[in-house]
Amino acid sequence: MIVTVTGGSGSGKSEFAENMVAELSCHTKENNKLYYIATMKPYGEEAAMRINRHKKLREGKGFLTIECYNNIGCCQIDSKSNVLLECMSNLAANEMFEETIKDQNYVLNKICSGIDKLKDTAGNLVIVTNDIFADGIIYDKSTMEYIELLGKINQYLVSISNRVIEVIYSCPLIIL
Repeated sequence: MIVTVTGGSGSGKSEFAENMVAELSCHTKENNKLYYIATMKPYGEEAAMRINRHKKLREGKGFLTIECYNNIGCCQIDSKSNVLLECMSNLAANEMFEETIKDQNYVLNKICSGIDKLKDTAGNLVIVTNDIFADGIIYDKSTMEYIELLGKINQYLVSISNRVIEVIYSCPLIIL
């Protein structure tokens, strides 16, 4: 099963997604191994605090953490395992702003092919992404290109997902 979980900052989507993939693993007969693919780079005190909060949330849940800031198609996971990819907005920013090639289509194809490799290997794949599209602000060119890229990635995620869930104030709303 492929599930996309979206929501705004601080919506509770991460905790919801962690619980969902853990629950899916309980019902998996072939391989109940849990992977957490972490995409946030530990830049600065705020990022370190957020990373530590996420680590505490998943304590005792049995996750094997893979820190992968780009090239997610290279992540080594066991066949039919249960995977949580957290978070697409970090991965997109890492790929877009740290690559020497900043072509949006190149980055889009790279990320989507990496997702395809994960979904072809995993038994269950839960992907967390952000809703950053509703503030109505016109940003600088590179930020607007990033927002457009994340929108295209999210469209792709919806097209391959069995379920799409938006989390609003810790309340899940099933979209698909």
